[in-house]
Amino acid sequence: MSVTEILFTPLLKADPGRPLITHYDDAAGSRIELSRATVKNWAAKTANWLRDEHDVEPGDPVAVLLPAHWQTVGVLLGAWWCGAHVVGAGESAKVAVVPPGGTADADVVAVASLHPMGAGSGAPVDYNDDVRVHGDDFMPWEPVPGSTPALGESTVDEVVTRARELGAKMGSEPRVMSTVDWGTPSRLLEGFLAVLAAGGSLVQVTNPDAGLMAARRDTEKVTLQLD
Repeated sequence: MSVTEILFTPLLKADPGRPLITHYDDAAGSRIELSRATVKNWAAKTANWLRDEHDVEPGDPVAVLLPAHWQTVGVLLGAWWCGAHVVGAGESAKVAVVPPGGTADADVVAVASLHPMGAGSGAPVDYNDDVRVHGDDFMPWEPVPGSTPALGESTVDEVVTRARELGAKMGSEPRVMSTVDWGTPSRLLEGFLAVLAAGGSLVQVTNPDAGLMAARRDTEKVTLQLD
């Protein structure tokens, strides 16, 4: 099974209405919260878009060159769901998803707007607009082997094992507030996948305002903070 099926699907089945990610951008003054069910819809649309529109197969490299953001969650889980190998900056890819103004060495470069409400960017290949026409459910054509490359140099099995090791240190169902960037595999494991493995939810803060963080810990009922 894929990283998404192993780490995310159990959370969806247990309580689809529970928040998965609450994203703050203190520079923009925005707060967006997505439930597990809503994230599943974005991830399924992404997986269908990658597979059906861009012929991504298990093991194919997909570059996710986005900051820690609620849109990035859908891109990552969708990429893993169809078995893609998530790679970073400087690596060639079949498809790359970049922020506005971003570039990549890829056959297809799609722009994710990072708009608080998910509006499109107007780019020639626009991730937000393109995925909307795809289905809210994804059915893999065949199981993704555990030996499939999944993140950096790690396979599906290795990513899941490491996420579970890190998640075990967080306690059960933590409410995690984080300013950790996801720019490397280790940070992505610590700041996102470990939270899934622990059955928790994430409060991700971009451009954090130090004056707001203490009060936010109370209002969001945070049990663990990552910096």
